Amino acid sequence: MRPEALLPLVLSLTLAGPAAADPLGIGRPASPEAIAAWDIDVRPDGQGLPPGHGSVRDGAALFAARCAGCHGARGEGAAAEPLAGGRGSLASAKPLRTVGSFWPYATTLFDYVRRAMPFDAPQSLSPDETYAVSAYVLHLNGLLPEEASLDAASLPRVAMPNRDGFTADPRPDIAPPNPSARPTAHTETR
Repeated sequence: MRPEALLPLVLSLTLAGPAAADPLGIGRPASPEAIAAWDIDVRPDGQGLPPGHGSVRDGAALFAARCAGCHGARGEGAAAEPLAGGRGSLASAKPLRTVGSFWPYATTLFDYVRRAMPFDAPQSLSPDETYAVSAYVLHLNGLLPEEASLDAASLPRVAMPNRDGFTADPRPDIAPPNPSARPTAHTETR
């Protein structure tokens, strides 16, 4: 090999090391505080729910002010999808997939509202307001009485009608939590 052919290789290796180490002044390492601010997921069992509480009554006022413009006064849908109704429709030719008819966990409602609602100001509701709106939407679906309140202990205990309406993941590379739950064939029932 000719020495002049090695020169570009030696130069690129010499210059690549420092260039790879320099972040070019873009960004900064994420601090534990910054990570905690974005770590807002809520699991079906309630892990991740913040302290706080909210009532159906408080949620009704918040819903009227912040949600009804898109979802309708009673969650029936307007500019956005309906949130209430549809019970018993999932097996029909025109299923109505709402919080009360389709969603398997009440904690998913809290998680979604907390992250993405209201549409014009996501993540603007306090934990108490998010519990209240969640309580009201569950009430609209007949899942909570008017005098109910929710908090981190009670929200995961709300029994959603479609909790058992989903099929297990049939992929052979994904082990189910319960091996006997593995389906023999993938069939869509809903």
